[in-house]
Amino acid sequence: MGKISEKMKFIKGMDVSTLLELESLGVKFQDEDGDQRDVLSVLQEYGTNAIRIRLWNHPYSQQGEPYGGGTNDMESAIALAQRARDRGMYVMLDLHYSDFWADPGKQVKPKAWADFTGKRLEYAVQDFTVAVLRNMRVEGVLPDMVQVGNEISNGLLWPDGKRPNYENIAWLVNAGIRGVRSMDQDTPVMIHLGNGCDNALHREWFDNYFENDGSDFDVIGLSYDPFRHGSLADLEYNMRDLAQRYGKELVVAQVSMGHTLEDYAVHQGLKSAEYEEMADKPFQGKKMEYPVTKQGQADFMEDLMRRISQAPKGLGKGFFYWEPAWIPAPGSGEATKASLKYVKDSVPCGNERANRALFDYEGKPLPALNVIKNFKA
Repeated sequence: MGKISEKMKFIKGMDVSTLLELESLGVKFQDEDGDQRDVLSVLQEYGTNAIRIRLWNHPYSQQGEPYGGGTNDMESAIALAQRARDRGMYVMLDLHYSDFWADPGKQVKPKAWADFTGKRLEYAVQDFTVAVLRNMRVEGVLPDMVQVGNEISNGLLWPDGKRPNYENIAWLVNAGIRGVRSMDQDTPVMIHLGNGCDNALHREWFDNYFENDGSDFDVIGLSYDPFRHGSLADLEYNMRDLAQRYGKELVVAQVSMGHTLEDYAVHQGLKSAEYEEMADKPFQGKKMEYPVTKQGQADFMEDLMRRISQAPKGLGKGFFYWEPAWIPAPGSGEATKASLKYVKDSVPCGNERANRALFDYEGKPLPALNVIKNFKA
């Protein structure tokens, strides 16, 4: 078993999984002097020391149509990992075990596993994990940490591993962990749930996981969305309880905060009024603590990092900001018609999160990056 702390004191990480897609569409990024630069170089100058890379099994339709959202296949994962390693960055691999987005609202089996159940599905998870890591090791980019499943609050690989069937959830997650351990016993393994403010959910999930012979792992990953999940105080309370209860290292594996509502309808594919209503009205009785402005985003990040660093027993190990470079680009969106058919959904195909990037719509660094750079854990 491994610990983040053996390599990193505090992760200031970025999920840049759409980067190759953005670059192919001609998106450019600048440093604070206005010079065009490789975005990883800019992020590193602002304190970034880790990169998170998502991997979908086969993000293409039967006819070969890409699913969008970065179309994160094996080739793109290796390319991004190589670029991060060339800069000496820590690399975390995020295995979704799906051909497209997996989250608390959907955990669709890969098309190739559609009819798999029982041991056949379990072996598919383990074998896929091993094959991915073997490929990455051959390329010299074996990840420093592996996330087994993405936001698996409600389970994974539905319907077999759907909550509350914790027995099945445990054996599927165990299969992924066995795959990681078979390649490298010391690679830290993360289990990542959604809604980092929901303490009851986390306690139920992990208590049941261990009661069902859940394998040992190293890191609890949490998601935090200030528009949907409650207050930073709620997140801090959950982190404190989890640290004391389970003794695992903690990482906010997915977080982002808006910096503007300007041109929302144009860039994100939603009506401005829909987003303004979300931001201006309380969610579940709680109003957002920081305004959707550049300074609000910067203040939010400082508060977040402080709370993570104060987790008990020194177990707060950092964060991964979700898609800091996913600025508006014609042709880049969260889904395509082909992918929506796969997940049986009808969400907009625009980029609903572009206003949460850490660069403005022209690719210029925002004040939050300076806050990240200057924060001392």
